[in-house]
Amino acid sequence: MKLLVTGGAGFIGSNFIRFILNRHPDWEVINFDKLTYAGNLENLKDIEKDPRYSFVKGDICDPKAVEKVVGLLAPRHGSGQGGSEMIVNFAAETHVDRSIVSAGSFVQTDVYGTYVLLEAVKKFNVSRYLHISTDEVYGSIEKGSFTEESTVCPNSPYAASKAGGDLIVRSYFQTYKLPVVITRSSNNYGPYQYPEKVMPLFITNALRGQKLPLYGDGKNIRDWLYVEDNCEAIDMVLREGKDGEVYNIGGESERQNIEITRLILKELGLTEDLINYIKDRPGHDRRYSIDCSKVKKLGWKPKTEFDEGLKKTVAWYKNNREWWEKLITGTGLPLWL
Repeated sequence: MKLLVTGGAGFIGSNFIRFILNRHPDWEVINFDKLTYAGNLENLKDIEKDPRYSFVKGDICDPKAVEKVVGLLAPRHGSGQGGSEMIVNFAAETHVDRSIVSAGSFVQTDVYGTYVLLEAVKKFNVSRYLHISTDEVYGSIEKGSFTEESTVCPNSPYAASKAGGDLIVRSYFQTYKLPVVITRSSNNYGPYQYPEKVMPLFITNALRGQKLPLYGDGKNIRDWLYVEDNCEAIDMVLREGKDGEVYNIGGESERQNIEITRLILKELGLTEDLINYIKDRPGHDRRYSIDCSKVKKLGWKPKTEFDEGLKKTVAWYKNNREWWEKLITGTGLPLWL
């Protein structure tokens, strides 16, 4: 099996590549990444010399670069003999705060970049394309949980760009019968996450004795999924999922942001004096919750209890200061303030 992972130098992508190489000894992985601020080849330093792994620098918005790398993956262009080449697309602009101040780059990468990849899938007869999306495309829900049949109703430019990518993927299945699947996961956390997202931001700020900027009243609710559990689910959907389908992947660990903040401080032995309540973010969804019974029918379920995952994550950032200290810039406050 040959697997192309776009955005493989990012947080979930790098964890996924490591997971695949450990889980499937006979698979080859090509990592295709633009290496933006959140792409970091140090995330894969431990496997960079693995003969089954290779890296190609490039942008999913560049059709020529995409065709070149997909051609390496699937050389049997037009033969109709596809079956051992797959693409998993992690490449995206993902930070909500950045989308508030610069929506255009999100539309470009998350929508147009997805289109470019799908054109290559069609041209080179790739056997499967898995599109990584997010539970944020559904918007906020007061009670209950979203299913894969729920209406897409995004509330931030980031969520809207991901929803746009999802709809392009769906259209290529309906129109061209391309072998595509979509996963929508809840909030991932774990090692190698760029310190702009809430958990690594709060951990690294706390480790430096800086304030933790908490939006509004801190009672926004998110479902938390340990990254390795998500990688296992993506692997299962990649191999067992049905063409044209969407699969929600949740950690079944809903927590208020204030609870997360307090747990981080407690784990580090620090007081709540470091919490800094700030003006709420525009379009800030109150609660995300997804039903992941569909992916469970494939044989997957989350393995990592939240308290265990949080302890592992805090310990990783404590023990890998050299990795994140060189990435820290500014005060850590939201970009739109």
